[in-house]
Amino acid sequence: MRVTVPSFAKLNLDLRVLNRRPDGYHDLRTIFQTISLKDTLTIEFEAGPRTRIEIDSSVVIPDNLVARAARLALDALRVRALVRFELKKRIPMGAGLGGGSSNAAAVLAALPALARKKMAPADLFGLAESLGSDVPFFLRGGTAVGLDRGTELYPLPDLEAHAALVVSTGIHVSTREAYAALGRTTLATDRLTSPAASPILREFQRVAWALGSCRLNEIPLTNDFEQVVFEMHPELPALRRKLRRLGAGLVRMTGSGSALYGIFESLEQSRAAALRFEAGTAHAVRFLGRRRYGNAWRRALGEFALRQPPISGE
Repeated sequence: MRVTVPSFAKLNLDLRVLNRRPDGYHDLRTIFQTISLKDTLTIEFEAGPRTRIEIDSSVVIPDNLVARAARLALDALRVRALVRFELKKRIPMGAGLGGGSSNAAAVLAALPALARKKMAPADLFGLAESLGSDVPFFLRGGTAVGLDRGTELYPLPDLEAHAALVVSTGIHVSTREAYAALGRTTLATDRLTSPAASPILREFQRVAWALGSCRLNEIPLTNDFEQVVFEMHPELPALRRKLRRLGAGLVRMTGSGSALYGIFESLEQSRAAALRFEAGTAHAVRFLGRRRYGNAWRRALGEFALRQPPISGE
């Protein structure tokens, strides 16, 4: 059995970092958005007496989440199989676009279908959360609020298919250093945790309410990492200025960096702007809603799709 499935990237339209928790993670408030930029993952599945996982990737990926997700899924399904993966990467790695997390979610969604077994949503999301903070979001896609570590998800109405240009500089940003530079305290102070008193939470609430009713460049979208990461890498503020000169109405960094995205009036404008960057570093994309996200999966799985596939636009 062989299928080729998409693995889409995401943007953080808004990202606020609250206090550092006793477990070492930080409480987050973010708005995720899937985009049309994608990797492709070809999966060959053959049930057998023992499990073997083989991966052929267009790039070398340390700590490959594809293999980890496959073992978790097969163990949970109580299935033994030879599974071969061919991963063609287009999503830049280490750029805040969620490529590795998306690849893992693609595996979790596809293997139950190929094995002709269903997995309870709670179990599927539990596996996703164990693999990484962004992985659960990619089981649904579209526009969503992420709380906690980003794993507590609430869908928002899908935005229109905005045109954007995503630019990846190749700069590696240490997520650990970015969090440390923010200097968030482990104390649960009113300033950070009380919705009534916290300017961070009040503004995030205003942003969430404004989405869909205002133009994106009229909403105070923020990424708390931008200031500290831009101070570490002065090339990034220069890139932001260039995107604005090329006509982007809104420019933001995604995740803890280093990719930046600019929102344009049309896909033609974003494609024209892409020509002003080094080949392979700029990607003209559109926002991808939940329904189109789920439909892409159903088409890819074809005859293997379950009646209620794990990834769904409904």
